[in-house]
Amino acid sequence: MFTGIVEEVGNLKKIRRSGPSAQLCVRASRVLEGTHIGDSIAVNGVCLTVTRLGEGEFWADVMHETLDRSALGSLRAGSPVNLERAMAADGRFGGHIVAGHVDGVGHIRTTRQDANALWYEIGAGPEILRYVVEKGSIAIDGVSLTVARVGEQSFSISAIPHTLAVTALGQKRPGDAVNLEADVIGKYVEKLMGLAGPGETEKKGSSSLSREMLARCGF
Repeated sequence: MFTGIVEEVGNLKKIRRSGPSAQLCVRASRVLEGTHIGDSIAVNGVCLTVTRLGEGEFWADVMHETLDRSALGSLRAGSPVNLERAMAADGRFGGHIVAGHVDGVGHIRTTRQDANALWYEIGAGPEILRYVVEKGSIAIDGVSLTVARVGEQSFSISAIPHTLAVTALGQKRPGDAVNLEADVIGKYVEKLMGLAGPGETEKKGSSSLSREMLARCGF
């Protein structure tokens, strides 16, 4: 489990492809402190397992499924990557619940300076936008951000200078691909209410939780 508060920006040292899967070697420093083989590190918001540790670097295997559903496959040697270790039980929950399981890939449509903030408009498909709500949270390349606006084919966030300085988001440009993970709470509510998810048909009567029951309980 992660919080979307990036600990450092590392660099992809190399990507070694083997058929449809790959191995990543990432240069890092802070996230290696106390890290052991088998630990989880989010790389641009994708939860990966450390398989090998070296001096100032770690290796992780990336499955075919992960490459298909994320933007990791578009990385090249030297690409900056956002890094976050799994949340410690005694740590502060500064962002929101981030599982490191990417829902899909979005693309930066536009950027716009607004005083000290930088606006990003992110194009995304309906299977992701259904979970995006104004003033809600979303992880973009593993960075926990607040949704400012939602449209039919995109959503917008406003990033403060600190976020741009301590993550790789500030180096992204229009056209770049980004990993998106919507807030998991909306997905659980959808499932419990028996509502149809992406590619599903609605399951009538599959749950005792309903709009009527929530209304009776004052929600």
